Amino acid sequence: METMPCHNRPLGAAGGPRQQEEQPAAGAGGGCGSTRLIRFAEPGPDSSPSPDSGSNGVPPPEPGPQPLQIGAQLKLLPMNDQIRELQTIIRDKTASRGDFVFSADRLIRLVVEEGLNQLPYTECTVTTPTGYKYEGVKFEKGNCGVSIMRSGEAMEQGLRDCCRSIRIGKILIQSDEETQRAKVYYAKFPPDIYRRKVLLMYPILSTGNTVIEAVKVLIEHGVQPSVIILLSLFSTPHGAKSIIQEFPEITILTTEVHPVAPTHFGQKYFGTD
Repeated sequence: METMPCHNRPLGAAGGPRQQEEQPAAGAGGGCGSTRLIRFAEPGPDSSPSPDSGSNGVPPPEPGPQPLQIGAQLKLLPMNDQIRELQTIIRDKTASRGDFVFSADRLIRLVVEEGLNQLPYTECTVTTPTGYKYEGVKFEKGNCGVSIMRSGEAMEQGLRDCCRSIRIGKILIQSDEETQRAKVYYAKFPPDIYRRKVLLMYPILSTGNTVIEAVKVLIEHGVQPSVIILLSLFSTPHGAKSIIQEFPEITILTTEVHPVAPTHFGQKYFGTD
């Protein structure tokens, strides 16, 4: 059976409102005031020339698939062995449901944490128990989550674990039996959702049609695509591209873009497979 290589790109200086370029190490014993670096995989082609290019400037043939070119709106978590193992367990058909759910919850938590890094912060000063004034940051108010039922509900607890008092809305979208088109059956949001930043949760992006319909519903309720951050675990190139073509201002955060998505996620997570 043909193996499925990882399609995540190497880390680079991708665009983003909160991203910073990686700085050289400042030596041992860095202070608490150092800035945490947030880095994502570069979705576009590499900016530096290949070391294997010839002297005439003509690069050698590409040995593998071309880099995914979707846009800066698509952000990938920095790949490491921990994330790769979680992805492997989720994709493994022999994994027990217990291992599957445990690994999925861990991966969800990582995605949620990075999603929160995309929300606006304000600077603040607090006083420590020793009387020291500490200059830090805090979330700006006005955020909420929206899960696309049913598989999106698997991500709700991960969001609540990070934001205990956050409000979460729901959307139910299913395919119409006659037309096979995505149809909205239920939607319930906080009444002031049009004022909030929205973390839209849907773990698997296959065609992107379900998310497109969900975003249309949010727009009908006054939410601008520019304040929507889509949290996903896995995406196909077609799914991510379809969503960004429809809504160029939306942000998509995922762990992997691969032609084959684990579409069994919802059934196995909730034990209905």
